[in-house]
Amino acid sequence: MTNTIDAKILAKMFLAGAQNLESKKEWINDLNVFPVPDGDTGTNMTLTIMSAAKEVAAMENPDMMSLCKAISSGSLRGARGNSGVILSQLFRGFTKSIREKNELDIPVFADAFEKAVETAYKAVMKPKEGTILTVAKGASIKARELANEGCSDLSVFFEKVIAYADEVLLQTPEMLPVLKQAGVVDSGGQGLMQVLKGAYDAFLGKEVHFTAQPSEPKIPGQAKGAGMQQEAEIKFGYCTEFIIMLSRNFNIKNEMDFKDYLESIGDSIVVVADEDVVKVHVHTNDPGLAIQKALKYGALSNLKIDNMRLEHQEKLFRENSAAQEKAPEKEAQMPHKETGFIAVSVGDGINEIFKGLGVDYIIEGGQTMNPSTEDMLNAIEKVNADHVFILPNNKNIILAANQAQAMVENKNIVVIPTKTVPQGITAVINYVPDLSAEENAENMTNEISNVRTGQVTYAVRDTVIDNKEIKQGDYMGIGDKGILSVGTRIEDVTFEMIFEMMSEGLELISIYYGQDISEDVAVELKNRVEKSFPGCDVELQYGGQPIYYYIVSAE
Repeated sequence: MTNTIDAKILAKMFLAGAQNLESKKEWINDLNVFPVPDGDTGTNMTLTIMSAAKEVAAMENPDMMSLCKAISSGSLRGARGNSGVILSQLFRGFTKSIREKNELDIPVFADAFEKAVETAYKAVMKPKEGTILTVAKGASIKARELANEGCSDLSVFFEKVIAYADEVLLQTPEMLPVLKQAGVVDSGGQGLMQVLKGAYDAFLGKEVHFTAQPSEPKIPGQAKGAGMQQEAEIKFGYCTEFIIMLSRNFNIKNEMDFKDYLESIGDSIVVVADEDVVKVHVHTNDPGLAIQKALKYGALSNLKIDNMRLEHQEKLFRENSAAQEKAPEKEAQMPHKETGFIAVSVGDGINEIFKGLGVDYIIEGGQTMNPSTEDMLNAIEKVNADHVFILPNNKNIILAANQAQAMVENKNIVVIPTKTVPQGITAVINYVPDLSAEENAENMTNEISNVRTGQVTYAVRDTVIDNKEIKQGDYMGIGDKGILSVGTRIEDVTFEMIFEMMSEGLELISIYYGQDISEDVAVELKNRVEKSFPGCDVELQYGGQPIYYYIVSAE
């Protein structure tokens, strides 16, 4: 019988939970209620936990305080999507409760579970039951019940907590009708269960091989296998990145010596020294050697090790590396201003629209790739302004933006809760320079409520949603509150969606066509809409977005 665990065992359990979630991510993605090609709950939760797992995996003999800091900080910065942010808040509350303990027993676990749930619920403005929050609360309730009953065997405790949380998960379709209609349990709740079950396996002594490999975010428009490089072509297999928090002088000679050493063990060297920190990137077959050398100059943070021999990793790295190399130049050239704007966007046409409206920084992402809190923080750092407005343009990104807002102290960060690209465009258009940041925030938020949005994509599985029977391969017109149209012809589905969106008083219809739609076809749709709604102005613009053939707004 085991009554307590220490930091070393907890670290193994955390890593095993991360590994189990990673292995089940595609299954969790498939639980998405809407049968869209970008269901990404599993991927978002995996990227979130892996951000923390990399830091934990790099610790040789963690104590409880350092372990808790790694889990909390890593997951907060790596959080993506609503499910990822909620997961990071669960970890934050849990670790806050245990960080000063040397060992954990059942009463401590019960307290920590309650703190985790309390913290996660506070992070969500309007918590919904039937979600990951409900499953977490179920685990907490059972934990407290067992603690009050005097249970002292952790094996029994974990087994019963997980069993009860599973029961709660199975009840989520009864709490959210949309889950019941789709015939699925809550995907975020299922993701949490995989973390708990993986952790329990490690507690029982089952062998878990953790490699800290991240799930890759979906790259818009990228076909499966694109960017794949044969393993034999990669001379150095591990892309290693970290930041050195300097504790000693790092002069030019130190920098040259460090670069020379990295060149002796790898290639693709980037070493950028900036006052009290040094950003390091290297491809090597032995990341440990680079880490040991770096530790001579100070403590490490933001440790990231990717196995480039996995599918897509080399392509992803080149894109991210290129962006990072350009970023300092952009930041240096950006003059100081009172107000700046950050928008999440995808598609070269839509990106240009935002830039033309005065947006300073575009975070590539959206429906197919939710940016992390870290991405938000990096963007905020690059915008040299006292007040920075963030336009998430996706309901699944708002929580990550809010989390970044809470972590910034030297700038006034204002998150406008835009759920779609058209809402983001409307928000920027309604910014008035003569008003204060607070007045603008109120005005912009009011204006986006007048925007109706529809988006057209295809179904990845058979289902029934909003009393509409959907077959795999059908096209779907998705409105602000559900499915508006279904069919086998893109233009007919789009027109029907627009028809369902319209009501008296609407004056402007904006159509943004995606990368898979030709201009001629889009013009035909525009003409059809103009004939049917002669009292409205109809604008057609190239968006270039992937996955979604058309994005339409009416206001």
